[in-house]
This record gives sequence, C-alpha cells and structure tokens, in this order.
Amino acid sequence: MHSDRSRFSPTRRAAVVVLPALAALALGGCVVAPVPPPQYGYAASGYEVANMPPPAPRYEVVGVAPYPGAIWINGFWGWNSGRYVWNRGYWHAPRPGYQWAPHRWVPQDGAWHGHGGRWERR
Repeated sequence: MHSDRSRFSPTRRAAVVVLPALAALALGGCVVAPVPPPQYGYAASGYEVANMPPPAPRYEVVGVAPYPGAIWINGFWGWNSGRYVWNRGYWHAPRPGYQWAPHRWVPQDGAWHGHGGRWERR
C-alpha cells in the first residue's frame, strides 16, 4: 500500500505549496473600493476672470462614441495662472432629463468672465 506522500512527485508537491502562496501574494494588492459618484462634466475651477478674450476654440477629432448614447462634451479654454489653457473634450454618459450647457466666456465690465459647463434641466 502506498502512502499519500508517495503519490505526488517532489515537483508536484512544490507546486501545490508554491502556487497558492503566489496567488495570495498577487491578490494581496487588490483593493475593493466603492465606486465614486458620477461626475456630470466638469466646470471651471472657481470663478474665472480674464483680462483678454479667449482664443478661438481648438479643433478636436471627436471619433466614434465609446458606447451607444454617449454625449460629446466640447473642450474649452480655461484661465489658469494668467493665461488661457485648453481643456480637451471628452465623452460622457447622458443624464436623463438634462442637457449639457457648455463652458462660455462672457464680456462684462472690461473683463471676460468664465462660466463653467454644467447640466441643466430640460
């Protein structure tokens, strides 16, 4: 009669011990975290006031939507550290009952005021 130890070769015995240990090490870095709440586009950080008009919008290649119903949010010029900085456009999930109002610059009192893009109820 054979014992259980003699049934496995030394290589197979090592694999039975080493593989689960490697799997435990590999999975030790995995983290399960809650999904952050959806962000409905981005707005200009803070209240933007510029002393000159924004440049013309940049041409962006929109391409194919990553999934059905995705909405393209156009890029815009933001104001940062005394100069205009282009913020690229991106695809976003639709928000039922809302429409996207893009970022815009409005001349007022000799300056240009930035109004961040936002979702507006229809």
